[in-house]
Amino acid sequence: MRQWEFPVAASAADSDGISHDSSTMDCRAMDRRILVVDSSESTRETLTKRLTKPTWVVEAAEDATEALECLLDSNYSLVLIDLRLPGLSGLEFLVEIRKRDIPVTVIVTAASASVDAVVEAMRLGAYDFVEKPFDLERLDLLVENALAERSLQDEVQSLRTGRSERFAFDKLLGRSLRMREVFGRVARVASSNCSVLVTGETGTGKELVAQAIHYNDRTRRGPLVAVNCAAIPESLLESEFFGHEKGAFTSAERRRTGRFEQASGGTLLLDEVGSLPMAMQAKLLRVLQDGTFERVGGSETIRSEARILATTNESLGLAVAEGRFREDLYYRLNVVTIELPPLRDRIEDLPLLIEHFLERLQARGFPPRKLAPETLARLARHAWPGNVRELEHVIEQMAITSPEESILPTAIPPQIIVESLEDRFSLDFDEDLHLPDITEALTERVERAYLQQVLEKYRGRIDPAARHCGLSRRTISEKLKRYGIDKAEFKPRVTRKRENGRAQKMAIG
Repeated sequence: MRQWEFPVAASAADSDGISHDSSTMDCRAMDRRILVVDSSESTRETLTKRLTKPTWVVEAAEDATEALECLLDSNYSLVLIDLRLPGLSGLEFLVEIRKRDIPVTVIVTAASASVDAVVEAMRLGAYDFVEKPFDLERLDLLVENALAERSLQDEVQSLRTGRSERFAFDKLLGRSLRMREVFGRVARVASSNCSVLVTGETGTGKELVAQAIHYNDRTRRGPLVAVNCAAIPESLLESEFFGHEKGAFTSAERRRTGRFEQASGGTLLLDEVGSLPMAMQAKLLRVLQDGTFERVGGSETIRSEARILATTNESLGLAVAEGRFREDLYYRLNVVTIELPPLRDRIEDLPLLIEHFLERLQARGFPPRKLAPETLARLARHAWPGNVRELEHVIEQMAITSPEESILPTAIPPQIIVESLEDRFSLDFDEDLHLPDITEALTERVERAYLQQVLEKYRGRIDPAARHCGLSRRTISEKLKRYGIDKAEFKPRVTRKRENGRAQKMAIG
């Protein structure tokens, strides 16, 4: 076997400045080892040069026997092999791969091959066939897709060999960088007494983060008490939070202990805190400021010993700007923020989550199930608007309806196929325009939407927004001026009033 040497970027610490164990890195960056098998030295050299990239290591062998020895000695993700080789043929090579159960993806090539030979190669497990002379652009795309699917399959196998516990924190699961950042943040704030705001879309697991914080806080001796702020009628909120005395109102037949008292010495979780009406926000603020409250209809002052955690699936900063949420309460709750990423932004966690859900179903008495590789690849292309909660429901539905142990793509619910990532990135434009005009228009749309989201995230502050965008303050200011975006519109209402007041005073002076 011969390995051609090409310049490859040296590895470095992650961009967050933390050096991570290789076992926790993205599997798509770890497993990209490719073996080119061809009797022609010029073909081997051409493919090796073409496929060598900073994260891909490419090696070559001149026949199938040598290639099989390579696979038995080392791990490879992908093999490109000519069907017509001297000695052991490409088809015989595939038979040996199946017989020895070697976990590798195989793409077969040939200058001219019969339909029967290609069909037989596919039956034996080949990923695809590429005809010579190569269409190099198509080959690049095929190799990229094959490596991505191989990574998902390898991740599933790694879970089955018992390595998944490295990627869990309490009931939270994930091996992606975004989730490892969440784990680290939870660990750091768990034993403090500060308020924590957990943000994220519906179904991302915000309540699980709150549970992880509570149960890893060794200073807490009381229970975790959760209140769904969106599910309680406004007229009952005060009694729900603070309790009431007997006779406080018509139906108050006995004293009732409120959630703040129930959570004494423990944690009070305010789920979907953004839905609280303004009047209740004011009363909640008082408890957070001085730690005391009275039951409805009572005069006894009670001290709150509960730690406050809050969750929201909306931007509270935007709610403040729109006058729907108190700015002072927002700052009280938002001492530390933990932002949970949507599932579409950590799709590498999909195999881990699926394996977990299938194991849970089996523990409940369901027959054992596993996902076929093509099913996993299909699920990885879905946008998952319902996030992990949607994934759990889909996996349970597929496990129940699938007649076989291996869940095939036919078991995927129809809406999963319709709502794919390809659909999300479709672009509408006027095909009568020239390409430069279309490009300019689309660029403006993307930049405008991106800048508005970043300004919303940083509440109209230019410096952190510029750092987030990777731009200078001058450049981002010029773009805002060009697109007519007013940073003041993204600032909280109270802050805007102060700035307007200062501007009026300066004008008068």
